[in-house]
Amino acid sequence: MASLDMNDNKHVFRLALPTPLRRLFDYLPPQAIDYKNLIPGIRVLVPFQSRTLVGIIVSIEKKSAVPEEKLKRIIGILDQVPILPEDVYKLCLWAADYYHYSVGEILACTLPALLRKGKPAVAKQGYIIANNATDLPLQLNAAQNDAVQSILAGKETFNVFLLDGVTGSGKTEVYLQVIAKKIAIGHQVLVLVPEISLTPQTVERFKARFSAPIVALHSSLSEQERLQAWIAAKNGVAKIVIGTRSAVFTPFAKLGLIIVDEEHDASFKQQDRFRYHARDLAIMRANINHIPIVLGSATPSLESLLNVTRGRYQLLSLPQRAGNAILPQFKMLDLRSTSMEDGLSDELISMMHDHLDRDNQVMLFLNRRGFAPVLYCTQCTWIAECHRCDARMVYHRSPLRLQCHHCDARSPVLERCTQCGGAGLQPIGLGTQRLEQAIKKHFSNVPIIRVDRDSTRRKGAMQDLLEQIHEQKKAILLGTQILAKGHHFPRVTLVAIIDADSGLFSADFRAAEQMGQLLMQVAGRAGRAEKSGTVVIQTRHPNHPLLQTLVQQGYQAFAQSLLKERELSILPPFSYFAIFRAEAYAEENANHFLIAVKEMLSTYVESFSVLGPVPALISKRKGLHCQHLLLKTNKRSVLQHTLKNVLQKLEALGASHSVKWTLDVDPIEV
Repeated sequence: MASLDMNDNKHVFRLALPTPLRRLFDYLPPQAIDYKNLIPGIRVLVPFQSRTLVGIIVSIEKKSAVPEEKLKRIIGILDQVPILPEDVYKLCLWAADYYHYSVGEILACTLPALLRKGKPAVAKQGYIIANNATDLPLQLNAAQNDAVQSILAGKETFNVFLLDGVTGSGKTEVYLQVIAKKIAIGHQVLVLVPEISLTPQTVERFKARFSAPIVALHSSLSEQERLQAWIAAKNGVAKIVIGTRSAVFTPFAKLGLIIVDEEHDASFKQQDRFRYHARDLAIMRANINHIPIVLGSATPSLESLLNVTRGRYQLLSLPQRAGNAILPQFKMLDLRSTSMEDGLSDELISMMHDHLDRDNQVMLFLNRRGFAPVLYCTQCTWIAECHRCDARMVYHRSPLRLQCHHCDARSPVLERCTQCGGAGLQPIGLGTQRLEQAIKKHFSNVPIIRVDRDSTRRKGAMQDLLEQIHEQKKAILLGTQILAKGHHFPRVTLVAIIDADSGLFSADFRAAEQMGQLLMQVAGRAGRAEKSGTVVIQTRHPNHPLLQTLVQQGYQAFAQSLLKERELSILPPFSYFAIFRAEAYAEENANHFLIAVKEMLSTYVESFSVLGPVPALISKRKGLHCQHLLLKTNKRSVLQHTLKNVLQKLEALGASHSVKWTLDVDPIEV
């Protein structure tokens, strides 16, 4: 369409709206309101189709490609000053371009829910409480001191530091002492953690050290709590913000440092809708603000290790545990040559008795919640399956139910088989509930504390369980990966990985890396104080080369071995992936859509390879058939250029009511 020239006293306001369309929208100024006070960054109310939406002014123009008679008017003004600072806005624009997502939806994601609904950004008092710090800084060892001095030496310039410290090496103390220096010169600090379960303990430790106001940002907060924490950071009242991945978009008055703890953790990747990686966005935000960022981990991601090799990140190593603690010793238990009862070998039971008799704590790790993964008919071999997903229903005993762990569908446990009518239904396999029941048979007088998604569902439950762990002398801790990440349990001297084999033979090329990271994180819970620790690994493949490298030579050797494999196979981080995911109630619709996308990509086939369409690992979820199309290239720029061209073609086709599709750049799950 031809451009329309407007005279000097008329303006067009270009808005970002929370819609999936990858474009901005032009509106005329409101009637009977002095629109000269309207500037970019202010929220406004506008009509959009049959709805009223909250939009953000991006720019003010004198021309529009849309005829004036077709332009609608702004109907309300929500702010007097811009709601987002410039650095957050720049971050959103970069994210929209890199992940190929609607800038309007990304800007909306940065705002607390009440602001997305058009409520005012008004600060309220009892939300920010001054802390009475009681803890003093600890004496740093040489490696810790070198790390602190290196981070502070960068001053107000962009630097990425990879703090690679073995479990229990005192990474948090390094964070605390660097933060103290930053706060002393008037800066604010953002600390990202991967899981909500880690937030309370991190907040408590920071409150014990700093008198400065500290706020937490995570999905368990009420809408008003989240808004007030957000405003406190924006106004400069909160000096430290501790949050999960979405906290990367928090506005600050004077941000001086970003810390990403457990940087390797897959939880930093958003797995639906806007599929961003919070670690990568945090690095970009540090770049925009010209400030240092610290990525901390005992098991760094292969991407970060490669960036160290290429000189993009500065490596800071903490090779020893802090204080008098020493690294645990590993012991492999070959399950092929030992008797087992519900996941517990005779030798493990004996070792548990030995450690508990000395008033120590034992931790058992099993990354499968519920009682058993399968309900099986012994008469006709029927298995209880989810009607909405290509998955089996998990048998839960407390409370008694069948539950799908993909769509959360639930049903009662039947007394007879629905296929043959027989009464031979049996739960097969092992989950945390069944393991808990087995433990009670052997350790009836020992407290058993189970930590998984079922036991921590209630608000505040995780904090209660952690307090129980610290109050008990001898106890058996049992849990999934929620229990394994970042917790400090000084009384734990024995850690057992009940089944270490699940990550060794997976279709996902990242499974081995994630297995190694998880095993080392779990192992890191043992012997963190004065008492020495032992880690037992139950496996049917004790001679597997990856396991042997991990146990005998440590995570660094394990990671370097995987990097060599990835380089030979030209897999990330030596190549770049994107996945088109299509879902439809009719499988052929998803398949036909991706075939059409593949056809669009055919003109670029010399620059990269296209694999698929193929069914997802869980090929049906919530009643929808899931198909994937994988794009792979050796150059990130080639991938980005191609995606932009293809997306323009797809948007020209218009929306499809039969297929829901998303694009995942740099996918974690392949």
